[in-house]
Amino acid sequence: MNRIILKDSKTFLNVLNKPLIKNYVNKNYLLLSSSSSSLNCNNNNITPIINNHKDTIIKNYYTTPTSTTSNSNSNSNSNNKKENINNKILNIIERSHSCGEITNKDIGKEVIIYGWISSLRNLGDKVFLVIRDGHGKVQCYIDLKEKCIIKSSVPNIDINEESTIEENIKRFKLESIVSIRGKVIARPEGMKNEKMKTGEIEISTQQIQLLNHCADLPFTIEHSATTTTEELRLKYRYVDLRRDEVQNNIRLRSRVAMATRNYLTNQENQFIEVETPTLFRPTPEGAREYLVPTRNKGQFYSLPQSPQQYKQLLMVGGIDRYFQLARCYRDEDLRSDRQPEFTQIDMELSFVNCQMIYRIIEGLVKTLWKEAGYSIDYDFPFYTYEQVLSTYGIDKPDTRYDMKLHDITHCFNKDTTSIGIFKNALSASSNNFKESKPIIKCIKLDQVLPTLTKKHIDQIVSDSKQLDGKGVIAIHNEIGGKWKSFISNHFSEQEKQSLIDTMDFKMGDVLLISAGPRFQVESTLGKVRIQCSNLLKEKSLLKLDPKQFNFLWVVDFPLFTPSDYMNEHSPLLSTHHPFTAPHPEDIDLLLNPLSTPSDFSKIRGQHYDIVLNGVELGGGSIRIHNTDVQLRVLEKVLKLEPHMVSRFNHLLTALSMGCPPHGGIALGFDRLCSLLVNSNSIRDVIAFPKTSGGRELMTSSPAPVTKSELDELFLIQKE
Repeated sequence: MNRIILKDSKTFLNVLNKPLIKNYVNKNYLLLSSSSSSLNCNNNNITPIINNHKDTIIKNYYTTPTSTTSNSNSNSNSNNKKENINNKILNIIERSHSCGEITNKDIGKEVIIYGWISSLRNLGDKVFLVIRDGHGKVQCYIDLKEKCIIKSSVPNIDINEESTIEENIKRFKLESIVSIRGKVIARPEGMKNEKMKTGEIEISTQQIQLLNHCADLPFTIEHSATTTTEELRLKYRYVDLRRDEVQNNIRLRSRVAMATRNYLTNQENQFIEVETPTLFRPTPEGAREYLVPTRNKGQFYSLPQSPQQYKQLLMVGGIDRYFQLARCYRDEDLRSDRQPEFTQIDMELSFVNCQMIYRIIEGLVKTLWKEAGYSIDYDFPFYTYEQVLSTYGIDKPDTRYDMKLHDITHCFNKDTTSIGIFKNALSASSNNFKESKPIIKCIKLDQVLPTLTKKHIDQIVSDSKQLDGKGVIAIHNEIGGKWKSFISNHFSEQEKQSLIDTMDFKMGDVLLISAGPRFQVESTLGKVRIQCSNLLKEKSLLKLDPKQFNFLWVVDFPLFTPSDYMNEHSPLLSTHHPFTAPHPEDIDLLLNPLSTPSDFSKIRGQHYDIVLNGVELGGGSIRIHNTDVQLRVLEKVLKLEPHMVSRFNHLLTALSMGCPPHGGIALGFDRLCSLLVNSNSIRDVIAFPKTSGGRELMTSSPAPVTKSELDELFLIQKE
């Protein structure tokens, strides 16, 4: 007779469906209740017995058929005293500890752990195993002179009772899954491992059970994972996730997400989390969208670039403090630091001004950095958009190093200079856009010679030409104060002295100069500045502390940006997005019917970016909350066609129905987490990232579909 110990009726039915038990479904069963009473039952009376014994408790069950006679039962009980070490029915008992939490306070305790075999060493009289789970590692050992139960629940892998422990343990491959029961003991003096959190103790193994074996891996977790290609690691991401670094990153990401929710929903801030739809309608809002076809011919959804319109509509609906960790999608040309789908900490507030948002965000950022073990104890400085472009050539500057842009236009006169490049640049025509005005600027690499060779400098110059076609001009101040450059012979003494005085140009320095319209010069030098910083770090001429966090705010962005600064009648684009409100002092320029594109370009937006160490951490704005102002932007400034404006009818209607003043911000959650772990790639903090080309190698997506699936969606595939 089968002997089965139950917990409840569901457990009993589950037992009956076990492959090894199904064969005996027509035989009698012996059920043991919590009161140790026994009941004989067959298929005809199972149901009433289940209903009457729901309080029974499961500890174990055996599926070996036995005789129903008392003598047979007696013999069976005698045989069952010997444990079946190759029993394939898996009985998981709750672990007592994770591998990483056992300490010297647990010495003397019996523990049960589960994990992967990270390493296995046979040292003659003992076999040492390091077991790893998602929380850490712990060392276990099997004393070959003592008794240790070795079991296997893996089909086709049996433990040989006639073999030695040493021979049986060879069947356990690295990265196989095991359970271990044993006693925690202190490591001998001199054998402690300071590099392991559990390095003061080890587990004397009394029983080890193989739960699943591991096939040969494409790379080893402990040794080659950091040296193999990223493509291979992404293809086998489920293996790569076992690495300590990736585990720590993903777990920190989870803690940061929880800290975000706790901060925003606390009594002081009182945000509520609201999920907005993922299927949206196509809008001409910014980056290219992912379109989702439907079975309604010609009808498409789009995946949202952000919940921008939905969160504004929530403000109209009285949800006055909203947030979510929002999934966003952009079908744009990808770079190494971008993903087609990403997460942002998205929020919107009613009855708010810029200063209120600055205070909330600074508090949030400091809370998240504290969660990661850092202390940020200063108020974030403010820079205007014009200041950062003029000083750093970029709107997200890294202020940990100097290397600022300097205006040296005054050193050269377009009528008298013999340097043709400068003469032509200063004589070029411009228009009412201030960004079109001619200018000469430079950055100084201080005391970099002779560590940086001519080859290094030439490479910088060559790379800069890929940016704007003209690039930069390099001047070396070499030993003896001799200037070396293809234009050095064309300097007048007055020009040389003026440049020396302006730039404090000394022997060992290098100047990198750009001349042309302002927008081009500052953009080129801003990118060259970053390139130079990377080179100087590589050559140990610039040292940056990875734990130095230079936060700053960039404000007073232009509300609109011309698509071509050299064309005064160029179409205007929204610098941020078309829902950003103008600065109160500039509203008249927007509403004045006589304003020109160059007038519109002078309007500042209530837009703000938070920047950290050269990375835009997030951005937001105060929104337009009036229908007439919003229509003015869409129709008169951006000049959208009527059918494009109609795509915003739902928002325009909502703004007309009592919309409160409101504003918001979104922080890039993936980027934020990568900065917390000091990684240059957001892929390191995403569980299943795409490649820089937008492919997911593990599941080979995106993937083709069948013609019938295309037909159902009214799509035709072009050859």
